[in-house]
Amino acid sequence: MKKIFLIFCVSCTLIVAGEIKIAVAANVSYAIGDLKQAFMRHYPETKVQIILGSSGKLSAQISHGAPFDLFMSANMKYPNTLYEKKIAISKPFVYAQGALAIFSVNTQDYSAGITTLENPHIHKIAIANPRTAPYGVAAKEALENAKLYKKLKDKFVYGESISQTVTYATTAADIGMIAKSSLFSPHMLKYKEGVHWKDVNETLYTPIDQGMVIVKAGEGNAEVKAFYDFMLSTEAQGILKQFGYKVK
Repeated sequence: MKKIFLIFCVSCTLIVAGEIKIAVAANVSYAIGDLKQAFMRHYPETKVQIILGSSGKLSAQISHGAPFDLFMSANMKYPNTLYEKKIAISKPFVYAQGALAIFSVNTQDYSAGITTLENPHIHKIAIANPRTAPYGVAAKEALENAKLYKKLKDKFVYGESISQTVTYATTAADIGMIAKSSLFSPHMLKYKEGVHWKDVNETLYTPIDQGMVIVKAGEGNAEVKAFYDFMLSTEAQGILKQFGYKVK
C-alpha cells in the first residue's frame, strides 16, 4: 500500500512540475508577463517558457517541427492553417481582439485621425511587415481604406514583428502604427492618449481576432491544457483588457 501511495505521489509531482513551451505573437509580449505570473499563482511548480516572435515566423517554425506546446497568434489565419494540417490538435479559439494605434514620442495633433500621417514633417513611418505580422496586414488595410497607402509607401520603415515596429517607432521613425497593447507596458505608460497616441478608427481595418491552439507537442499534457483553460478564464481576460484588448 505504501509503495502504491509513493508511486501516486511521484506521478502527481511529474504532472504539476513539468515545463510548457508557448509560442506567443509579439503583440502579446507586453501582457504575457502578467499572464504568466497570474497562471503560476495557480500552478507554482510549472515552468512556463515563452518564445516570442511574429505570428508568421512562429507558425512556420511549428510547421517545421519546433517543439512548442501552445501557440498564441495575432490572428486566426495561422492557427486555422495549423489545425487544417492537423499540426494543431485543438480547434482555434479567439482569446482576444487586438487594436491599432498611431504613436509618436513627439507631441502630435491627432485631431485628423489617421490622416495625421500625411503631415509633411513626418518623414519615416514605422509599420509591421504585412508578410509576417498580422498587425502589418491591419495597418496596410487601414491605410488603403483611408486612401493613404500609395501616398505614404516610400516613408515606411518595416518591422518584422509588432514589437520591432514599436522599437522603430520610438527610435528610427517619426511616428508608427503599432499594437495598442504596447502602450500599456510599463515603459510606455508615460505617453498620453491624444498627445502621443490615438486609436486608429476600427472601421478602417478587419477586426484583429487573436487565435490560440494546442499544438501536437502539447497533446495529453495536463499543464498545457491548464494554461489553455486559464487563458479563457475571467482572470486572464481581465488582464488582457487592462492591456487594451477587447475580450468577450
